[in-house]
Order: sequence, then structure tokens, then C-alpha cells
Amino acid sequence: MLSQSVSRNSILLGIFAAITAAIIAGTYLGSRDLIKANIRAAEEKALLQIIPAERHDNSMLDTTLVTDDESLLGLRESKAIYLATRNGKFIGAIIPATSREGYTGDIDLIVGVNRNGSIAGVRVLSHRETPGLGDAVERKKSDWVDGFLGKSLADPEPAQWRVKKDGGVFDQFTGATITPRAVTSAVHKALQY
Repeated sequence: MLSQSVSRNSILLGIFAAITAAIIAGTYLGSRDLIKANIRAAEEKALLQIIPAERHDNSMLDTTLVTDDESLLGLRESKAIYLATRNGKFIGAIIPATSREGYTGDIDLIVGVNRNGSIAGVRVLSHRETPGLGDAVERKKSDWVDGFLGKSLADPEPAQWRVKKDGGVFDQFTGATITPRAVTSAVHKALQY
């Protein structure tokens, strides 16, 4: 009787698992196009924060170059460089970069560079910096990254591409110098790229 009960429960558990797997697979298949569209819209929204739609007439998501530069960009894998054009002429690029010098690990960011070599914008995409201190590099937490707007390789001079504590022109946060130092270095390297 015990073996019949175990067999019956095993069969019921197997049927339940098969039905659950079918429901999950059906849900995924039914919603994957919507998920892809939502991811694309979120990516485009992030890019448009740096190079607004009125500045270009192409889809930056569809106009890309692929790079895996480890020396200047610090990338650990291949990523897309998004190009903005207007009437077929280059307006700017959004370049991915990774700083490996963060306080608690990598800091992934994108740097918008205008045709003239000036910075159009910077956004930190991911980090594990200390909440309340190092996370001020996020645009939603503070406007610190806006301090890079309009800067270029010549403005400030290369030796000034540092935080003020290191003799440069960029602010740092009280109690969190490592994070701004890492982001400043990554932005400068993206410009050099």
C-alpha cells in the first residue's frame, strides 16, 4: 500500500511539474515580443537622455559599431557604440565604458560624445557603490555627472582630468573620493577612445 501511494504521488507530482512547465513556457512565448519591445524602449530612452531626438534623425539602436576595447574602455565583453546622425552626417556617439576602479567593483557607464569632441552626457548604468555615498554618481541621485557636460580632451587640460582632491577640476563627494575618481577616469578614457 505504501508503494502504491508513493507511485501515485510521484505520478501526480510529475503531472503537476509538466503542467507548470507548460504554463511558464506558454507565458514566455506569449510575452517575449512585448518584453523585447519594452527593453528596446528603455534602452532608447536612456540614449535619448544623452543625445535628444531633436538632434538626430536615425535610430541609434539600429546604427551601431561593436567594440570590446579593454585598454581604454575597460570593457569585459563586446558592447555597442551607438551613433547619432542627421541627414546621414555624424552628430555624436554614445560609448560604453567600465571603470574597474570602483570602491566595491566595476562601474558601467555610457558617455555621449558630440562631433566636436565635447561631452554630450554621462550616465552610470550599474555599480555596487555604497548607498548614500558613492551612489551619487547616478543621475537620479545627484547631478554630479552633469559636471562633465561640454568638457573635452582639451578642456580641461589632460593633467586636470582628476577630482579636486588629486589636483583636478572635478568635484568629489565627502567621504567617497574613490567612486568619483573612478568615474572621472573612465569618462576621460572614453574621450580618448
